[in-house]
Amino acid sequence: MAHPQKIVCIGAGSYSFGLTTLVSLLRSEVLKGSQLVLVDRHEAHLEIMAELVQWLNQAWDSQMTVSAHTDHRAALPGANFVINAIEVSPREGLWESDYRIPLKYGVRQPYAENSGPGGFAHAARNIMPVLQIAWDMEVLCPDAWFINFTNPMQRICAAVHRHSSIKVIGLCHQLGAGYAMVGKALAKDLDITISPSFTSTHASPRYSAGMFAVSVQALEKVKITAAGLNHFTWMLALRNRQTGEDLYPRFRERWQRLPEGFEPLTRRVFDAFGLFPIPGDEHLCEYLPWVSDPTTQPWEKYELELYEWAEHSQAREDKWVGLQQATQTRQNPEEYVPNYSEGALEVIENIVQDSDLLWEAVNIPNEGQIPNLPEGAIIELPGLLNVRGATGIPLGPLPEGIAELLRREVTISHLCVDSVAAGDRELALQALLLDPVIRDMDVARQILDDYLLTYREHLPTFWN
Repeated sequence: MAHPQKIVCIGAGSYSFGLTTLVSLLRSEVLKGSQLVLVDRHEAHLEIMAELVQWLNQAWDSQMTVSAHTDHRAALPGANFVINAIEVSPREGLWESDYRIPLKYGVRQPYAENSGPGGFAHAARNIMPVLQIAWDMEVLCPDAWFINFTNPMQRICAAVHRHSSIKVIGLCHQLGAGYAMVGKALAKDLDITISPSFTSTHASPRYSAGMFAVSVQALEKVKITAAGLNHFTWMLALRNRQTGEDLYPRFRERWQRLPEGFEPLTRRVFDAFGLFPIPGDEHLCEYLPWVSDPTTQPWEKYELELYEWAEHSQAREDKWVGLQQATQTRQNPEEYVPNYSEGALEVIENIVQDSDLLWEAVNIPNEGQIPNLPEGAIIELPGLLNVRGATGIPLGPLPEGIAELLRREVTISHLCVDSVAAGDRELALQALLLDPVIRDMDVARQILDDYLLTYREHLPTFWN
């Protein structure tokens, strides 16, 4: 039975999250006949995506009403769901700048996307555009769900939760890295085929196909229960999906047999804290105090790789050219579009059907599910999807050492969000001073001042 909805996709021109989300929605029998509204400020990308969606809508008989807008306010009235995948552009160019500005002051970040000074700058640019959407939703569709893909996930969702009345659910696929690492360790036990290219969880084309293949196999055979913060979750339980057998002890043993050069930082943290960290080295490293010392240079010891900014930027542009050609020829759409979902489809379908589906990673406000993390903090954990939205599964307290690492990040996140919303430079400075990458008060001030000046056009609240 179909349940038509009005679904607004903001950032529909996102080649990754936008494309996969739109394609999955079009394939849905549950959402047949829905209104699908595409929004993006990049007119050329929006036009390509709108043409693709119209083509697939006809080819797959999705029976959807499709429209496109460059202004989200025209799209929001009456929406049931708003999917957000915006990113202040140019994404890679700004990310690289986030990394290089602190270098001028002797601060070498390990990754610079979600935490560290770069995480502050990245969040600060995206917070106000997202909040403007949320505030417009309060007027135009106050009961709609806001489904977020924009990073830094924890900070963006915290901004919506702390500074609007809109209901927010964040979705991320990083749990797949955990499945891939478990699959690699238990390959012989579970009859999993390992690609020779899977030697790292780093977000590079050199590794990603091999990692994805192992993750898919492992997902069918084991169930991971993980919780914490986005890109900073920890494996609480590991079981065989068919038999329910506890596989954690065997995983611990098998993990030690893997080459020491495979995810060395994850290995050290697992040994020290007793629970397996899910994200993989390059995401994990952002939140830890022990990977940015300029004297010992631990990023060398752990072989931490920076994001390949130029390569990813070029790859995205190449894909847009291919996608445009596909919409013009209109042949074999399956060759050009992904065949998987990022989770928005499942959230929407199961909310409208009141299905009680367990989704293994949702980012939602803490309502006591993890009692030794702050109430209201955006945590990532398994949750039931039904008419009430996403309800986290109570998990009990985390080990105190891990909880303290997470609490520190929550505090930094809230200071960052509140500073941007209010244009408060004192709170912004506090966010940097608490960051594990920063070791000097004067340097924190220099980095903040440089960020605020460099990104002045993107940070209006600090300049009013």
